[in-house]
Formats: sequence, C-alpha cells, structure tokens
Amino acid sequence: MEDRDWSRWSAILLCLLILVLLVGALSWLLVRQMISFGQEWPVLQEKLLQVWYQFGLYLEQQFGVNDVQRSSWMEGLVKDAASTVLNVVQGVLYASVTTVVLVLLIPLYAALILYNREQLAAALFSMFPKAEHNKIRSILHETITTYYNFIKGMIIVYAVVGLLNSVGLLLLGIPHAIFFGIVASILTFIPYVGITIGAILPMAVAWITYDSVWYPVGVIIVFSVVQYMEANLIFPLAVSFRLQVNMLFTLLAIVAGGILWGASGMILFVPFVAILKLIADKHEELRPVSLLLGTGMASTKSTPKPGFRIGRFRRKQS
Repeated sequence: MEDRDWSRWSAILLCLLILVLLVGALSWLLVRQMISFGQEWPVLQEKLLQVWYQFGLYLEQQFGVNDVQRSSWMEGLVKDAASTVLNVVQGVLYASVTTVVLVLLIPLYAALILYNREQLAAALFSMFPKAEHNKIRSILHETITTYYNFIKGMIIVYAVVGLLNSVGLLLLGIPHAIFFGIVASILTFIPYVGITIGAILPMAVAWITYDSVWYPVGVIIVFSVVQYMEANLIFPLAVSFRLQVNMLFTLLAIVAGGILWGASGMILFVPFVAILKLIADKHEELRPVSLLLGTGMASTKSTPKPGFRIGRFRRKQS
C-alpha cells in the first residue's frame, strides 16, 4: 500500500482494521452461539436434576444410601466448591484484566513496529559487518516469510478442524454443533489434550438431550477421527511442511513452549524453531542443527536478489 502512495499510518491502520473486523466477526459468531446455548440451559438443568434423582434411586437400591446421606454428601461438595469457586473467580478476574491489557497493547506494538521497521532493520544491520548485510537481509526476509507461513498454516488448521467438527456434530444432530466445533478447533493449539477438552461439553449435551449413551459415543468417534487427521495429516501439511521443520521437533517445541511460556509459548515456539533452522541453513558451522531440525528434503529456496529491500529501507539507504 505504501508503494501505491498510501501514507504509512493509513496503511498500518487499514491492515489492523481488517484484522479487527475478522476477529470481531468470529467473536460475534461465538457470542451468538453462546446466547443460544444459554437460552436452553433451563431445559438442560431440568434434565440434569432428573439424572441426579435417578442416580439417587440407584444408590439407594444398590447400596442403601438414603436421602440424609446424599444430602450430607451434597453439603460437603457445596462447601468444597465454595472455597474452590473463590480461587477460580480470582484467577478469572486476573486473566480478564491481563487479556484486556494485551488486547489494547498488542495492536499498538504491531503499529509501532511496522512504523519503525526501517529503523529496526538499520539497527540490526549495524551489529554486523557490511560483508554480512546480504546474508542478514536474506535471513530477515525469510523470517517474515516463516511467520507468514506459520500464521497461514494455523488458520488453515483451525478452519479445517472446525469445519470437520461441526459437520460431524451436525450429522449426529447435536445442538449448537457450530459453536462446539469452533471451540474445539481453537483448543487444538494444545496438542492432543485440547480437542479432548473441547469434546467434554458436546458429549454432556448429547447425553442429556437424547438420553442415550450412543450419542456421546458418536461425539467421541467424531472428535477422535478429527484428532487423528489433525495430528497426522492436517497439521503436518499446513504447518510443519510449510516451515520445513520435522514433526518431532515441532511437537517438542510446542511442549517446551507450554512449559516455559504457557499457552503463548505453545503457539510461538514453533516459528521460533523454524527461524532457528533458517539461520542454521545460512551458516555452515550450524549445519548439524539444520539437518536435525529439517524434514530431510533439500531446501529449494534461493537467496533473494541483491535488489531486495525491506519496506523502503534500501531506497532510503541509497
């Protein structure tokens, strides 16, 4: 856009506005589904009470547990839940405040980095001798491309997994299938465990809605098939293949990122490993690292032409 005579701030703000609109549209869809789900909560609550009553009769018939004993158990559960809820509320409030701050700061960080990118690139080049500038420029270009491929790959993963989840739940006749499918797809950033967590609520809704164990089993089958496809086909093709990092170190990066940085690390450490690999590709002394992280295929990427420039850095430098 700048090459088409847009001012820098106009171009930056338009890009951020498009991103906000896309995220807002997804959030609006999720909120609508949540409101619709909340309207059916009284019906679900009534069915839960019926299940609890039947469970109480079963305990009384099989184990002789009477109403007094069940009430005592419930009082104990309520007391334990009350103390737990306070801690949960405190954690939710802290996480909410942190999220609001990040939502406001991240676009500001992005705008300032984009606006000052030439200054940042000049500072980076000044750390190395002139003989290394072409190599640094090539690495910087490939770093930007790596992040782009990673983001594009993750969007493909979320979209395909969400579509498959939703179609499978719709075929089973599960209420709010699109909501459950999208939530489960977002949780796929946690390998293996995330989609399992996302399956718990639709399983409960299926069981309460149809009073049959076969519908929850159907939900398990749908999510298991999608999980297998995501782990062995969708994620490798959409992310690992694009980044040219083998699947083993992709999974290790996710686990290490989760240990060190939590959810953010699980997302960010994959492109970090890809960037480490492309740096290793440019240095002969790091050849073992390149071979270790690579997919076994020879890189077909060529070094950018000397005329390549980052933004308008080369034009202004000349």
